Amino acid sequence: MPDNAYIAVLVLVSAAVTWALRALPFAALAPMRHSRVVKYLSVHMPVGVMLILAIYTVRTVAGDTAVELLWLTAAVAVTAGLHLWRGQALLSILAGTTCYVTLMSVWG
Repeated sequence: MPDNAYIAVLVLVSAAVTWALRALPFAALAPMRHSRVVKYLSVHMPVGVMLILAIYTVRTVAGDTAVELLWLTAAVAVTAGLHLWRGQALLSILAGTTCYVTLMSVWG
């Protein structure tokens, strides 16, 4: 059985490593706060990530039949239309998901 000093050293070392790994991104990003690249990425990256997720989801969900593809197209149209109209991502995602699930469960 290890003694208490050995366990205390292990806890201190693991705490120091954990703290350093969590502080590293903030220390690395501090000098780049006013960088043009970081500003560009902060504007365009969220849209790109959402686009990639949407394409992946549509490709994964796309059904084998024409009816399933029709319901998927309708749900995507509801999501996009509602988002363009209201501009609220959560509302449009929930409405599009509800539309797709309802169409698939009733007529799928």
